[in-house]
Amino acid sequence: MKILIFSPYYPPHIGGLESHADEFNKHLSQKGVDITVFTPRLPEDAPETEIKYNNVKIIRFPAFEIISNYPLPKFWTKKYQELRREINTKNFDIVISRTRFFNTSLMAMVYAKTKKIKWIHIEHGSDFVKLSSGFKTFVAKLYDYTFGSLVFKFSDINVSISKTVNEFVKKFDKRNSPVIYRGLDFKKIDNINQDPEIKEKFEGKIIISFAGRLYKWKGVENTVKAIKSLPEKIKSKIVFLVLGDGEDYARIKKLVGEDKSIEMFGSLKWEKVISILKITDIYVHSSLPGGGLSTSLLEAMYSKCAVIATPNEGADEVIQDNENGLLIENSDPKTISKKIIELIEDKDKIGLFSEKASKKTLDFFTWDKSIEKYLTILKK
Repeated sequence: MKILIFSPYYPPHIGGLESHADEFNKHLSQKGVDITVFTPRLPEDAPETEIKYNNVKIIRFPAFEIISNYPLPKFWTKKYQELRREINTKNFDIVISRTRFFNTSLMAMVYAKTKKIKWIHIEHGSDFVKLSSGFKTFVAKLYDYTFGSLVFKFSDINVSISKTVNEFVKKFDKRNSPVIYRGLDFKKIDNINQDPEIKEKFEGKIIISFAGRLYKWKGVENTVKAIKSLPEKIKSKIVFLVLGDGEDYARIKKLVGEDKSIEMFGSLKWEKVISILKITDIYVHSSLPGGGLSTSLLEAMYSKCAVIATPNEGADEVIQDNENGLLIENSDPKTISKKIIELIEDKDKIGLFSEKASKKTLDFFTWDKSIEKYLTILKK
C-alpha cells in the first residue's frame, strides 16, 4: 500500500500536529505501508528530501508564512514545480491530509480528485480558529465556511483525533467520523532525563509550566494574569515557565513585564520541553475552544505533572475532576489562581493527581491501538 500525505508542517518544525504526523508515519510504516510526505520546507534549513524509518520519504517544498504558523507554498518557483511534478508522476493508493484550515488539505483534495483515488482527512481542530485580532479571526472563520467545509464534504472519510473534534466536524459533515486518539512514544519520553540546569536554578520552588504554541486560543495570557494576581506569600514559592513561541509571544511577553515569577523560554526543541516537564509540579492547560487533543497536555500527564485544565482541546476526555487533575469551567484568571493555591496548599494532591494522570496516558494512548484502527480504515 502506497500513501501520499499532505502535511501542513513536519519535524524538525515543532508542534503537536507535527509529532502526531511523524509518530503516525513511523508506526504505520512498520506495518509495511510505503509513505511519502509532501510538506512545507519550514524551517528553511530542513533537508529538501530525506527518508526516515526506512520507508517514509519526506519531500519539502519551498514555502513561506503569510502569518505566523500558516504556511503557503512558493508555487511560482521552479523548485516547487519540480517537486510537484515528482509526486504527480507517482502512483499512490490513498491520500491523507491533516486539519482543514491549512492549504495542504486543499492540495490533497485537488490531488485525490484529479487522480481519482481515495482521500482520508484527519482533523485536529475542535472550533473556529481564534487569532490575536478580530479581523484575522473573522477571515479564518470565513475560510472554514468556504474552503474548510469543502475539505470535510469532499473527503471520503474524516477521522477526528478526539470527541471534541468529532462534534465540530459534524457541523459540516453528517457522515460518520470515527474518533481515533493519538498514541505517545513512551520509550522516547522515558529516555529523556530531567533538565539539571533548570532544576538547580529553581531549587525549592514549585514549578508551574505551559508548553505549546502561543496562540490566543491557548489562553496563556489568562494563566499569566492568574500568576501575577497571586498573593506574594504564594508567588515567592513558585515560578511559571512558558515553553513555546507563536504570534502571541510579544504580547504575552509585554504582559509579563518585570514579574520575576514568570519566565518565557520561546521556541525549544521537543526533548528540552520534555526535560522541563519532568521537573514540573503543576501544568496549566488554560485553553479556549479551538484545538483537538493537546499533545503537550498528554506529555505533561505522562511526565507526572498535576494538571489544572479547562475542558477544551480534549482535556475533559482525559482529566476527571479531583481524580487525576482539576477541571475548571473556563479560562478565567481568578479561577486559575484559586486552583493553583488549592494545589500548593495541599501538596498531597499534586502527588496523587500526577501518578493517576501518568497511568491514564499509559493505559489509553498507545500507537499500537491507534494504528490498528487506522489500518482498518485504510484496508476498507
